Amino acid sequence: MSSEPGIGEAGRASPELSLAPTADEVARVQRRTVWVLSLGQVLGGLAFGATLSLGAVLAAELSGNDSLSGLAAASITLGTALTAVPLAAIARRRGRRLSLTTGMAVALAGAGLVILAVALQVFALLLVGFAIVGAGQAANLQSRFAAADLATDASRGRDLSIVVWATTIGAVLGPNLVGPGEVLGDALGMPPLTGPYLFTIVAQALAILLYAFLMRPDPLLLAQRVTATAPAAGRAIARADRPVAARYAIFAVAAAHGTMVSIMAMTPVHLTHLTHAESDTATLSIIGLTISLHIAGMYALSPVFGILSDRVGRVPTILVGQALLAAALLTASFGQDSTAAVTVALVLLGLGWSASTVAGATLLVESSSEELRTKRQGISDFTMSIVGGAGAIAAGAVLGWIGYGGLALVVMALVAASVLMAPLGWRASRRPAAAGGARADG
Repeated sequence: MSSEPGIGEAGRASPELSLAPTADEVARVQRRTVWVLSLGQVLGGLAFGATLSLGAVLAAELSGNDSLSGLAAASITLGTALTAVPLAAIARRRGRRLSLTTGMAVALAGAGLVILAVALQVFALLLVGFAIVGAGQAANLQSRFAAADLATDASRGRDLSIVVWATTIGAVLGPNLVGPGEVLGDALGMPPLTGPYLFTIVAQALAILLYAFLMRPDPLLLAQRVTATAPAAGRAIARADRPVAARYAIFAVAAAHGTMVSIMAMTPVHLTHLTHAESDTATLSIIGLTISLHIAGMYALSPVFGILSDRVGRVPTILVGQALLAAALLTASFGQDSTAAVTVALVLLGLGWSASTVAGATLLVESSSEELRTKRQGISDFTMSIVGGAGAIAAGAVLGWIGYGGLALVVMALVAASVLMAPLGWRASRRPAAAGGARADG
């Protein structure tokens, strides 16, 4: 294998590419890449949606303590954090294809471990299983950056958001497979509440096959090769470095994720208490519907936010996200005794996360030089996962202390911090780059 950057097994010229690809050839590969990543996100969203909807319930049941229910989401986000940087390093050296398949394969093993933990009634093993499942979420997060590897200024936000949007199909369907999954699990003699994880396992296996066989040529290795051998095409996808703007992007994405995870992780437990007079089946249905609508908010309108960030700027779109997050937290706080109000709050929470994440990830990509881009992407995914995990752990304690409404008000501090730091990110993103003369977009 050649030691030249980007010239590897996935980066070699394919029959459809010349040795020095033109901008049109790169655009053709980019369109194909976005479609492959989108289909992978459908499968990844299905796997993760089925996992997430019952995580807090399983943790509360096995531990016997509602205040520990947040450890399920915390374990997933911790696992995501621990695998984000290694997966980014794999991508940098060997390409997105190997990185994504590795993440999904590790998560597949984690789903099996979760089922085993429930069968053995071992809480610690359950948390380990959820942590390993987090590798799949790290792969899902990396997919959005893979969509931007070959993108240009004109469509970077849109392409990234299309891949984020594709998660909607699987992510909304996943929580609603709880009922059918339980029926299937009972028929197969599986432990209670683990049947839905059958869908997780199948979806992850299909995603592995998709990435392994259809993501050719590899977008990241091709981007490295293009910038090295085809200056005309490389100028359209390479950017000069703006470290301050990149740091703000990392902070904004992490804060939005911490806000979302803190509230979302506690919502199933809160809804269980609100619907305690109803049957277990009805309670699970309400939880499944609420989480489905929340996940729809996270992903369904992401192309709108992607186009908005392309047209009006990255930082203004991040601020739109903060306004939606603030509305969600206020609704959750003052409407905590109503299942309808909680559902509305979760939808707004998803929308705010979407706007902040899409615009923040796009800002990070275009504020980073090609040499630093993948490393910073891994750092961003690590940071957002650590913040999310810490938020989920703290949320369980705060929920037991001052309730769901009080938790929502406490989390408002993250929104305030993102808003107060926005002028710094805005100025840095519009400041002329040190080299390259690339367009600065806020």
